[in-house]
Parts: sequence; structure tokens; C-alpha cells
Amino acid sequence: MQSPKIEVRGLVKSFGPKKVLQELDLDVPRGQSLVVIGGSGTGKSVLIKCILGLVRPDAGSIKVDGEEVVGASRSTMERLRAKFGMLFQGAALFDSLPVWENVAFGLLAARKLPRGEARARAIDVLGRVGLPAEVADLFPAELSGGMQKRVGLARAIATEPEIIFFDEPTTGLDPIMADVINELIRRCVRDLGATALSITHDMASVRKIADRVAMLYAGKIVWEGPVAEIDHSGNAFVEQFINGRAEGPIRVAQAANG
Repeated sequence: MQSPKIEVRGLVKSFGPKKVLQELDLDVPRGQSLVVIGGSGTGKSVLIKCILGLVRPDAGSIKVDGEEVVGASRSTMERLRAKFGMLFQGAALFDSLPVWENVAFGLLAARKLPRGEARARAIDVLGRVGLPAEVADLFPAELSGGMQKRVGLARAIATEPEIIFFDEPTTGLDPIMADVINELIRRCVRDLGATALSITHDMASVRKIADRVAMLYAGKIVWEGPVAEIDHSGNAFVEQFINGRAEGPIRVAQAANG
């Protein structure tokens, strides 16, 4: 059996008295798209930050291609991060840089590509997310929310990463634009042959981009399986969440924590 691209075991993280992740286990299969669902404040973003090495867990193990992330040296983390691409919530573009430099940021900073070559690559990648070449010299403030999200996706795939992280990729978009972004995500991940790990509470996104789904509640994965099984999971947490019901095992007080 093929080993997972990302393997998380016994992950624990607290912030003061608040226990965010509690002995969390999760596998992200190679070449597949895994989406983690769960309410706001349940630790989805903390999980991704731990995998990226931005937050150090209190206990547990995170392996990427069999290499340990927790406690890894700076050089090891730099090498592992070269495999990563990231689409941040809200796109998180650099306001002071034109679009092409935003897209080519990793190519310029990490790959040390000449500016002319990086700009040409950026324009090519913009085309792959449906944006014309003339967008390259605009600034983020001149773009609509949907265009900014496309630029963020272009930046995430520009270095042709092995693993792409998506943090609430459709937040703030209308349903039609959200579907456009979901379709682009699915196509880009497939074309790259990448492994994808996404976090969202948008069930339309889940159904569009996921191969597998994991439900996070109270710091643990309470259900995990193929996306085709989500509507008949037999799990009370999943059923309450995907149907948006107030009544069920998920406490509304927890869901309202931010």
C-alpha cells in the first residue's frame, strides 16, 4: 500500500486553556484532494499551519513524504516548503506589487528566476486560470474579488508544487464565481498531478473539489471517507454539519467561537 503524502499522528495544540487539536490523526493520500470540514473555530487553520511549520504543536508527528516536520531544522523546512503551494483565504495578495510579481513571487524569491523569465511564466499561469495577459501589470486593488482569487490560485500553482493548500477558497464570492473557482481548483490540481489539502465549511466546494472528506470536531477527526459517501456517512456530526441543522451533537456555542 502506498504511503500517504502527508501523515499526521497524535497532533496536540493548545493556546492557553483552549485545547484546539487533541490527538488528531489524519492521512492525505498521494495525488488526491482531501477536504477538511468543520465549523469556525474548530482548528482547521491551526492544522494547516502546523503542517506548514508555521505553528509548533505541543505533541505529535507530522510527516511529509516520510520526513518529520515537527522539530525539523530550518534547512529541512525550506526544502519541504519548496513542495508547497498555498491559496490563502481572501487571496492575500501583496498590494504594492503588480499582478505578475504576485504570481511570480515564489519563482523570484526561491527559484531566483530572472525577472523577464518569471514575468513570462506568470503570464502563462494567469492564462491557465482564465486571466488575459493585460492583467499582469495591474495592481490587486484594480481587480474584482473573483479576479483576485484567480491571481491567488495562479500564485499557488506557479512553482508547480507537489502539495497545494487551500484555505477557505470561496470565502466572499458569490455562488457563480465560487463555482468557477472550484472548477479551476479541480482542474489545476488534476493537471499538476498534485496532492491537495483544503479547509472549508462551504459544502458546494467540498462536493466539487474533494476526493475524500474529513470532519474535524472538538480537536479530532470524527469521520473520514470518500466524498461520495458524505450524504450517507451514518455520522451524526457530519449529518448535522452538511445539513446545517441547529439540533445535534455539535454545540452551537462552539460553532460561534469565531
